[in-house]
Amino acid sequence: MTRTVYYVAATLDGFIADQHDSLDWLLTQDVDADGPMGYAAFITGIGALVMGATTYQWVADHQAETGEAWAYDVPAWVMTHRTCEPVGEQITFTDAPVADVHAAMVAAAGDRDVWVVGGGDLAGQLADAGLLDEVVVSIAPVTLGAGRPLLPRPYDLHLTELAQNGAFACARYDVVGARPQ
Repeated sequence: MTRTVYYVAATLDGFIADQHDSLDWLLTQDVDADGPMGYAAFITGIGALVMGATTYQWVADHQAETGEAWAYDVPAWVMTHRTCEPVGEQITFTDAPVADVHAAMVAAAGDRDVWVVGGGDLAGQLADAGLLDEVVVSIAPVTLGAGRPLLPRPYDLHLTELAQNGAFACARYDVVGARPQ
């Protein structure tokens, strides 16, 4: 069964990027891609991905800086109201509500999962629509004090797995539902 999974790294104080949308804090951390809840095993189960415009722009800028190629060989959706240039293959830009295009993502993923690459608000939109199944977060031993929040909405989650990978505390949660206010 295809699941929609928000797989993300965050700081101890709950941010996925700093106030300038930088991930520099993340790129210096000790992590084993083949370790518990590591990227290597995760990515093999991904059949499609979705990201917000800010995440996409960070990836595009990073590629331009490093000369790296688009890292994904699966269909990708970028949720944006901006005009963006594709930096890889199989990228669809849309300003439709994420709930309206989710079924196409699931169909493209086949028997694999849909990865919510970023950001927190996009994951929240999926959760609000009842379409986010799982949150897998690797928590870095860093605090930023401000930035882009991990999940800027009140949700109840159910812990299903806990591990350490290098410097990260890793946790897997099922999304239970919106938290009453």
